[in-house]
Amino acid sequence: MKLVNFASFDPVHQARKVRGLSNASRADRQIWDEFNSNPERLAFESQKAFNVTIEGEVESDNAEPPLGPTEGIQSVRVRLVQRFFREAVLAGYEYHCSICDLELVELLTASHIIPWSRNVERRADPRNGLALCAIHDRAFDRGLISIDESFRVLLSRRLKTKTTNRLYLVALLEIESKTISLPNRFLPDPVALAFHRQEIFRQ
Repeated sequence: MKLVNFASFDPVHQARKVRGLSNASRADRQIWDEFNSNPERLAFESQKAFNVTIEGEVESDNAEPPLGPTEGIQSVRVRLVQRFFREAVLAGYEYHCSICDLELVELLTASHIIPWSRNVERRADPRNGLALCAIHDRAFDRGLISIDESFRVLLSRRLKTKTTNRLYLVALLEIESKTISLPNRFLPDPVALAFHRQEIFRQ
């Protein structure tokens, strides 16, 4: 019920005429606003609380997240934020690849739309994520595929070649213009997708 309260604040759900429950509190609004203003911090705090409460883990890391373009040391904070992001994204897509529908969780990745190294603030934001299998994650990360404004797959010209390789055909050529499966929460952010098309995609 608490999660449904948050739906009343979500502009995506509002656009779909999903109102959520009517008893959302001021505290609910504060949590929603905090997550939207700084997903990384709330992700770290919530994952740490989950580990202590549910898994009995006690970890300490009071340092702020690294601000540079790369992470030299994988801190506890980074690991917890990554775990939060992965679980939030994959759960939203019900543990299926959004492109090919593969449901083998060992081969699924929570892919950042705006790469981890390019924007600290979006690292933990599930709206900056897609559930992708290993091959589609690598193709997306390398700019060989992207997603348009209507959530359809775009294919780089680099991939468009004649081939009889069945895997190449099924995994890459045949997905062009396919509409991806959308999550039941945290829809992909159009701003993040536009960034990927402009900055990452190799047209």
